[in-house]
Amino acid sequence: MLPSLDIVIVNWNAGAQLQQCLDSIRDASLDGLELSRVVVVDNSSSDGSADNLQMGSLPLSTIRNGANRGFAAACNKGGSRSRASYLLFLNPDIVLTSGTLSAAVRFLESKENSRVAVCGVQLANDQGEIALTCSRFPKPQHFYGHMFGLSHVFPRRFQGNLMRDWDHRETRPVDIVMGAFLLVRRPIFETVGGFDERFFVYYEEVDFLHSVHAAGLQSYYLTTTQAYHKGGGCSAQAKDLRLFYSLRSRIIYCYKYFGWASATAVTLATLLIEPLSRMVYAVSRGGILEIGDTVKAYTMLWVWLAKSLFKQNRLARVQIAS
Repeated sequence: MLPSLDIVIVNWNAGAQLQQCLDSIRDASLDGLELSRVVVVDNSSSDGSADNLQMGSLPLSTIRNGANRGFAAACNKGGSRSRASYLLFLNPDIVLTSGTLSAAVRFLESKENSRVAVCGVQLANDQGEIALTCSRFPKPQHFYGHMFGLSHVFPRRFQGNLMRDWDHRETRPVDIVMGAFLLVRRPIFETVGGFDERFFVYYEEVDFLHSVHAAGLQSYYLTTTQAYHKGGGCSAQAKDLRLFYSLRSRIIYCYKYFGWASATAVTLATLLIEPLSRMVYAVSRGGILEIGDTVKAYTMLWVWLAKSLFKQNRLARVQIAS
């Protein structure tokens, strides 16, 4: 019996990229696997990108959320009824090559890779250049190096968690493969509970892979096949929102894994120091519009933190009263 595959694509105003992604799935080789479902979860797009999709021979279905529920929640919804051997979470700005699916599934099917739970593939940009996409699990010093600009001034001494010290030309185990192409053993996905929906977007795959590694399993970066990735995708349309959700997810991740003292220190630096360094950097590059996006993003972040603290205090009062 062939291993089966379900593909989940979360769409939010992806435009023509979504159809291009689906076309590449339709044209991909299915040698050694069965494509059971392709599920597009549309997060209340306003551009009509999920309308009148040309499915051809694809087993395509569309789930429409009444509001933008975020990437993690949409992925969980798309994969919730899967009975396939594997789940592939795919960004709509990905274009597969002919052998991408078959090579990735074949890699996980081999007996020597039985402890590999997640597989990513080599991603290339429009010019065919290999993108640096693999990362180490972030630590507080990675965030400090970024927000203080030290990783730009002293890149060798203050390396971020992105693996810039490796050319991404060999297959190897890594901490984090990019969530734009995330092939997961479906039973493992269910065992670790899927994606944590507190991460609206960003860090959801980092958190998920942290759970995978904590279970004694591996994630692998595969270079025997490629896919093309435009980058930015849907989130490139709203830079202030993109920055807000990135910072919010960072704070959530810190409190989940670093302990209260370290997480609070990173949060304070994020709130009080990083906005200044971002604006100074924007001015040095003549990015006046970037300053406005930064102000909007941090305003949203302060509002979210205030609401979060209010909810925590209210819950604490209720628990004391009871």
